[in-house]
Amino acid sequence: MTPPMTLPAQAELASLAREAAIRCGVSPAQLAGPRTVTSPVNGEPVAGVSWAAAADVDAAVTRAQAAFSAWRLTPAPSRGALVRRLGEFLARHQDEVATLVSVEVGKVTSEARGEVQEMIDICDFAVGLSRQLYGRTMPSERPGHRLAETWHPLGVVGVITAFNFPVAVWSWNTAIALACGDPVIWKPSEAAPLTALACAALLEEASRELGAPEHLSQVILGGADIGLALADHPGVALVSATGSTRMGRSVGPRVAARFGRSLLELGGNNAAIVAPSADLDLAVRGIVFAAAGTAGQRCTTLRRVIAHESVIDELAGRIAGAYQRLPIGNPLAAGTLVGPLIHDRAFKSMQDALDAARSQGGAVIAGGGRRLAEEAPGAFYAEPALVRLPGQTAIAREETFAPILYLLPYQSLEDAIAINNGVAQGLSSAIFTRDQAEAEIFTSAAGSDCGIVNVNIGTSGAEIGGAFGGEKETGGGRESGSDAWRAYMRRATTTVNYSGELPLAQGVEFSV
Repeated sequence: MTPPMTLPAQAELASLAREAAIRCGVSPAQLAGPRTVTSPVNGEPVAGVSWAAAADVDAAVTRAQAAFSAWRLTPAPSRGALVRRLGEFLARHQDEVATLVSVEVGKVTSEARGEVQEMIDICDFAVGLSRQLYGRTMPSERPGHRLAETWHPLGVVGVITAFNFPVAVWSWNTAIALACGDPVIWKPSEAAPLTALACAALLEEASRELGAPEHLSQVILGGADIGLALADHPGVALVSATGSTRMGRSVGPRVAARFGRSLLELGGNNAAIVAPSADLDLAVRGIVFAAAGTAGQRCTTLRRVIAHESVIDELAGRIAGAYQRLPIGNPLAAGTLVGPLIHDRAFKSMQDALDAARSQGGAVIAGGGRRLAEEAPGAFYAEPALVRLPGQTAIAREETFAPILYLLPYQSLEDAIAINNGVAQGLSSAIFTRDQAEAEIFTSAAGSDCGIVNVNIGTSGAEIGGAFGGEKETGGGRESGSDAWRAYMRRATTTVNYSGELPLAQGVEFSV
């Protein structure tokens, strides 16, 4: 077991957060509000912010609609120039934004920097996209007619983000929405307001520099009432919400009730199949990162390993050994791989799930305990847990947002795929195999029913070039790359008659 790491004192951590935020352009007054911001690193307060009221959403939407009137008429490549400048500012302030991510949500430094790099990368993607918002021309059945589809800016986009990716998900939406001609109103996680203020300040600076309309991007800090107000507002054309399935059940119907659009990225209960032919060295590395990275608090975290009965014992031993060597502690310290859970409720949820697993015939074969409780009673560092189950019991079908990995046996590939698909969520999945036929089956229509299907790589670590999202209770949304941009635009089918005649489609005759 690794020795405990010294955690930073409250004053040190608060100073670090304050300096990072101010260097990004946040004013000192924004860091002195009545709402306490507590860091999961040591369980102590690091700043104060002011929350808005739900009634403030209406004023924000009015401002955003005014910005939309000008921004939608701005040529798309010029809109891309603003996104390019945002990416440049993010690159310049990568360390500061990453520090805020670590302080506010407990990500280890390499993962926090990786999240900011993802922001920079999506800006690059969106800049190129601003010159590729392609429509299409189709042949008309009527002579002297042209039939075409074009894409136009949609309107105000409301973005609701979760704590585990406090800035990357905002950038996925904002970079593409801005390139597509849409202003954004951002309701960040209550756990990460400083990071949101910092990113908003960088975008505001880029907007001023390039003379973009005011209020293209606004941040509204607050609780669930702000998110619901965005969902209810008829002036918000698209609500992109990331969080739990429970949250999606609240937001989705409210948006649908007013015929708005929603883009939902919800829960995941991700699995990896380990076949008899798998390279176990590769599999263990992929499994441990996917299961223990971000302290098990990714939507793509690996929660189930479905291992063939011929390799399950060896695999269990290897994973347990790797878990015992994981450096757990201060996420800002060099070499740490596992930081804290976000709060006490997350740790309690983890312990409840472990108790349920035991009651369902499971055995905890590694981890599950708490670290650094004496040094920081208000911080919750958990040892990633490996639990062997006799099969896919009820607890394995639930998503627990903590580092618990269930190990399940299988006999045939058909059975393994059925176990993979036998949960309500459908986000990410993987198979480790050197059998080409197995890989092809798993990635075919007869295989995984998830939105992300990987071979010989874990379930987490998606790249921005591909569309990100899942099926079933994951919500069906797609963000980031590929053609996800279409969610932020409206499509118009256009017919131009240059014939001088008026033939009707399908040969209909109608003379007056």
